[in-house]
Amino acid sequence: MLELHFNIVGILLIGLALIHFIFPTYFNWKEELKQLSLVNRQMMQVHTFFIALTVFLMGIFCLYSTEDLISTQLGKTISFGFGIFWIVRLVIQFFGYSKKLWKGKKFETMMHIIFSVLWAYFSIIFMMNYLEG
Repeated sequence: MLELHFNIVGILLIGLALIHFIFPTYFNWKEELKQLSLVNRQMMQVHTFFIALTVFLMGIFCLYSTEDLISTQLGKTISFGFGIFWIVRLVIQFFGYSKKLWKGKKFETMMHIIFSVLWAYFSIIFMMNYLEG
């Protein structure tokens, strides 16, 4: 059963990584980031790329190294690290972003809930794998 969840997580992570490529257009970065200094603007763009790359590679790892993640001590340790990563992301969802960004806004509230559930799902799967060891 855990294999199935790792495959689902892998597919979701790859999809999440690919979504990052629409951020500049969706969030109107061409205009929004003009106010920033060149270094801050480029840091935003480069960091977004590397977050997308990291998430993509996590997804690939989940899809193509499922057995190793589930059955080896190294895999369980990697799962623990991934679990911590997504637990911290879940906490940031509630304490790193202002409620003003989503509260009282239908679409934004729906996205807040969907991504909160997604971060929780990732956290649970990775930590369950680690704790089964």
